[in-house]
Amino acid sequence: QVKMVESGGGSVQAGGSLRLSCAASRDTYTLKCMGWFRQAPGKEREGVATIYTGSDNTHYADSVKGRFTISRDNDKNTLYLQMNSLKLEDTAMYYCAADPLCLSTFPRRYWGQGTQVTVSS
Repeated sequence: QVKMVESGGGSVQAGGSLRLSCAASRDTYTLKCMGWFRQAPGKEREGVATIYTGSDNTHYADSVKGRFTISRDNDKNTLYLQMNSLKLEDTAMYYCAADPLCLSTFPRRYWGQGTQVTVSS
């Protein structure tokens, strides 16, 4: 079992930036991929970004490409999501996730509790 704890959410004006963090309870080298999802009110949860262990290859949803950057610090067992040029439509609860197998584009196995991001005009 892996416990994931997100932090860094908050309120920001459109065009601003936030950095989310996600601390994992064990060595992230054992997790084939880690990533971020988000869920806005009334919408389905969607994958935002994934990073793969070893290669550090990344994958982004089209809606965030060029604005968001996923990264990790394996020494700290921590995942990050740097969010720049935030838009109103980025408002959502953001979840980190991790997966020891990563059989799909985004991790599915372990989840955090979420951190709220609110973008205002």
